[in-house]
Amino acid sequence: MTATLTTSATSTDPLVFDLPRELEAHQPPELRLGRRDAVRMMVSRGDEPPVHSVARHLADELDPGDLVVVNTSATVAAAVDAIRPSGEYVVVHLSTELPTGLWLVELRHPVDGAATEPLLDDAMGEQVRLADGGTVRLLGRMPGSVRLWVATLDLPMELLDYLDRYGRPIRYRYVPANWPIDTYRNAFALQPGSAEMPSAGRPVTAEVITSLIARGISVAPLVLHTGVASLEANEMPYPERFSVPATTARLVNDAHRENHRVVAIGTTVVRALETVTDEAGRTHAGSGWTDVVITPERGVRAVDGLLTGWHEPEATHLLMLEAVAGRTPLELAYPEALRSGYLWHEFGDVHLLLRDLLLRDR
Repeated sequence: MTATLTTSATSTDPLVFDLPRELEAHQPPELRLGRRDAVRMMVSRGDEPPVHSVARHLADELDPGDLVVVNTSATVAAAVDAIRPSGEYVVVHLSTELPTGLWLVELRHPVDGAATEPLLDDAMGEQVRLADGGTVRLLGRMPGSVRLWVATLDLPMELLDYLDRYGRPIRYRYVPANWPIDTYRNAFALQPGSAEMPSAGRPVTAEVITSLIARGISVAPLVLHTGVASLEANEMPYPERFSVPATTARLVNDAHRENHRVVAIGTTVVRALETVTDEAGRTHAGSGWTDVVITPERGVRAVDGLLTGWHEPEATHLLMLEAVAGRTPLELAYPEALRSGYLWHEFGDVHLLLRDLLLRDR
């Protein structure tokens, strides 16, 4: 296997690298490793060379008094079969409910067996038929997207009941088999609403949370219901629904006041916390839809560390990672991950990025 990484001319551009298919995780790690928290975890501390660990040792990499924030959104079975007016079979991914009651959806058509790819036809105005009389009417493309549609959704029953009966988890070509919905839910998931799994939390098992608490590390919740992945088209993030409780906001402020880290479990947590943190660095309770995009130019105000998966070449999420940790840690970690055979995607390995507390601009 050969793998290369090219650094961009400016730090605002995502990393560019080749991702070999053999580094795509095809099945849950429970099958190959026996447990979720046995996946590999690379640890990046500032500009130091990264070190190798495993996810179940997360507590060992943090300090007493640190705060870990998790996203308790639970994945729903958001992929449903549909028929276009032409009679063509397609799969609809129900991504995100918008503040207006409309939806963002993606249409995909089958290729190579069970795999699907985005349907890029001009389907404006089409009404696609779902099971049991449900319909999706495509009103127009989401601005800036080539594959997401703004749509109305008409179902014969409540959404979650409908998805429980007719839906299945969203999956992509690198996962050849169907897995039950619990495979795509984190151990601490409570509120159904994510179209795809906030997968950075997958290896954070009940045992890992117990070890964090035993070490004196607090754990706080928030909710951000994530839509379909934006990585296939390198699109910028779109609005997502979130809620940050007052208790979590207080714990974030307390941790910063006492010079401890706030470590986000996943990019969804970063987005939610940064949405409710003001320019002075104080985090507030809040809820609604967030359209915040985290870039190195914007920076971060609430987060000092991030546990995340390995992101695809030129993915916009890499800009968020750079905002949290800086450019150098990524330029050190990604070639090392490629050389060492780390696995990508929701069933893959993870990366812990820890920022030097002295660099926090507070």
